[in-house]
Amino acid sequence: MRVSVIGCGHLGIPHAAAMAELGHDVVGVDVDQAKVDRLNSGQCPIYEAGLPELLASHTASGRLRFTTDIREAADFAELHFIGVGTPIDADGRSYDTAQVFGAVRQLAPHLDRPCTIVGKSTVTVGTTAQITALAQRLAPAGERVDVVWNPEFLREGHAVEDTLRPDRLIAGLTTTEGEKAIRAVYAPILDAGVPLFVTDPATAELAKGAANSFLGLKISYINAVADMCDAAGADISQIVDILGIDPRIGAGGMRPGIGYGGGCLPKDVRAFTASARQLGATSAAALLRAAEEINEARTTVAMDLVTHALADRPLKGTRVTVWGAAFKPGTNDVRESPALALAHALQQAGATVTVHDPQAVATTMIRNPELDYSNDLPASLDGSDLVVLATEWPEYQQTDAHSLVDRPSTPLLVDCRTTLDAETWRDAGWAIHQLGRAGK
Repeated sequence: MRVSVIGCGHLGIPHAAAMAELGHDVVGVDVDQAKVDRLNSGQCPIYEAGLPELLASHTASGRLRFTTDIREAADFAELHFIGVGTPIDADGRSYDTAQVFGAVRQLAPHLDRPCTIVGKSTVTVGTTAQITALAQRLAPAGERVDVVWNPEFLREGHAVEDTLRPDRLIAGLTTTEGEKAIRAVYAPILDAGVPLFVTDPATAELAKGAANSFLGLKISYINAVADMCDAAGADISQIVDILGIDPRIGAGGMRPGIGYGGGCLPKDVRAFTASARQLGATSAAALLRAAEEINEARTTVAMDLVTHALADRPLKGTRVTVWGAAFKPGTNDVRESPALALAHALQQAGATVTVHDPQAVATTMIRNPELDYSNDLPASLDGSDLVVLATEWPEYQQTDAHSLVDRPSTPLLVDCRTTLDAETWRDAGWAIHQLGRAGK
């Protein structure tokens, strides 16, 4: 098929490259000419495993190209993915869908033949109906323009894998033509056995928020239990194993730490909470808000662990190395990063903070120039009194604890992601403290 992807960010770039990998001819559209030029040269402006290779391969073959001209996309494609951003609105609770409606307003006047618009951005209930009415009113093709909502369930750091080999696909639609288009564009994925849930638009719109809110609930729940473990002198890692073996619960997503972040999960939980209130589901809204409050308090919990690790030493004047800036491993995305929230809290308390991250230093320096940075893991510890692991990159788990023990003036390590083998670090001479494992 001939496909366009409108919006080239953390969602659009992996999706465009993956559609080319599936055999489609793809044009990506973005308003940023510098980004478009970079993409056309095969250079990837974001970090995602496998994406640079995929992008370079398909831009070189001619199967994938990028443009700032939305008319070119309208003339070229028979199916148009909308993958623009839907940041949280000024009210702090709902989605700002201005970019979605803006993209359709620009695209629709050039649609003079039957086609399908496929929304992938996360939106509130009722958006599909509004987009359909707008597109059909503005398009010369009128009612021959179908709109389908096909929410993405990408994990940042795994976006290529999750696009090409998802665990499910959802299509919220109202016409047989829309379903045919979805089955055609995803044919290789469906042929591989991936289930397709064909729903009404409202179900598809709610599905993404429901999925991310459940993940937020699960993360906040295990973090609350980790706090109970600290108070009781219990071991959260064993509780995770005990709970995770139950097939009704599962261990996935139950690693205690300093909370969830990124460009999707926090805003989706906020917006889903707001939707629950608007729909009159007050008990659901209260449950979701409780998960948010637990997540919002994780920086304070981590600061308490740092204070405990320092014992009688003041935090003011302490040199602290923070390992991790990205909100999770596998990406250079630092939006709403718990690691950076902790780094700022440490700095505000009077510590001198140096941040290391395998991929996100360049991104973070632009957003947070007030912090110090190091691209070299051993060098990041020079002169440090305390190390805080804030993002669970495998590089930190795999580093040789013995080789680093002589670098900090005091070998103190606070593992805020409960991800390191504590015994290995203790054997190397480090004093390690982990959330949910007080005294362990």
